[in-house]
Amino acid sequence: MRRDLFDEEHLLFRETVREFMAREVVPHHQQWEKEGIVPREVWKKAGELGMFGFSVPEEYGGAGITDFRYNAVIVEEIIRSAASGLGFSLHNDVMAPYVVDLTNDEQKQRWLPGFVSGELITAIAMSEPGAGSDLQGITTRAERDGDHYVLTGQKTFITNGVNADLVVVVAKTDPEAGARGVTLLVVERGMEGFGRGRNLDKIGMKAQDTAELFFDRVRVPVANRLGPEDGQGFFQLMNNLPQERMSIAVAAVAAAEVVLEQTVEYCRTRQAFGRNLGSFQNTRFVLAELATETEIARHYVDKCITALNAKELTAVDAAKAKWWTTELQTKVIDRCLQLHGGYGYMTEYPVAKAWLDSRVQTIYGGTTEIMKEIIGRSFGF
Repeated sequence: MRRDLFDEEHLLFRETVREFMAREVVPHHQQWEKEGIVPREVWKKAGELGMFGFSVPEEYGGAGITDFRYNAVIVEEIIRSAASGLGFSLHNDVMAPYVVDLTNDEQKQRWLPGFVSGELITAIAMSEPGAGSDLQGITTRAERDGDHYVLTGQKTFITNGVNADLVVVVAKTDPEAGARGVTLLVVERGMEGFGRGRNLDKIGMKAQDTAELFFDRVRVPVANRLGPEDGQGFFQLMNNLPQERMSIAVAAVAAAEVVLEQTVEYCRTRQAFGRNLGSFQNTRFVLAELATETEIARHYVDKCITALNAKELTAVDAAKAKWWTTELQTKVIDRCLQLHGGYGYMTEYPVAKAWLDSRVQTIYGGTTEIMKEIIGRSFGF
């Protein structure tokens, strides 16, 4: 079925992003995987092309456009290029609402121009060694001391954790207040007591810097608090999570589509028992099932993007998209790997890398189980 989500300007933008990926990313990504990080220069080159901060007002260097379709284009082209090391979607899709919507004028002047140019790389620090999906279980503390907060704690699994210049830290400012005692503080590179631990060794997404962060009595100015009041952090997080989950869903469907295309081509040429692999009924049935489910998922996700742009996307709808598409992604890639036989287990084949990179999709941004819980609660039982 024809996809009608994008307008002409989005298609032109896609050509720009695709050319950037082919020139600046694909030839180098294998080396970045060995090094475990993407060079900062790539971020600056992407910034020069206008790939960051679409919703940032023009006075701060952005396009002043609130249209998630541009974000989706970037995510899809990154997936098509197998460039799992780029943390652009975290910067664009997750962080932008925080630094655009929750900042005051002074903070906007300090941070937004660098956000758009790629000179200030961002991250958000939620997960802790003892608290993942349960955000109310965090132990990181921030105590008010005059014009500063004294921040103490540890975070882990932080995307862009090594490269980040600005880290939005989720901390408890009133441990007795539950969800109403969480505050978001922006920690900047170079603040005394702010340290980075290991660049974590993951089974996939090898080029993406994912780090441990440590805060040893870091004095964070009150001027770096997001929002006008203490204790609003949990609700700010809840408001922004649907867009984060849509970003993950967009990536999931794109990954399923790409691997499915590659596998169809493989089955056309691979010989088994004197016949093309695609001539076997089992192969055709498997591909028919995967193609059908992937196309259905694509249209649901596109509908969700339209709802997000209209500010009508609910947390429940985003949860449905996130869990279904990521579980489908792992299913599609796993069954496509099976069709590749022994070659599918070789890392030189794209399906093997896709299989490794995909596994985290059902975990971060809220696990599949948490997504189902969100949906289940909506029934009012």
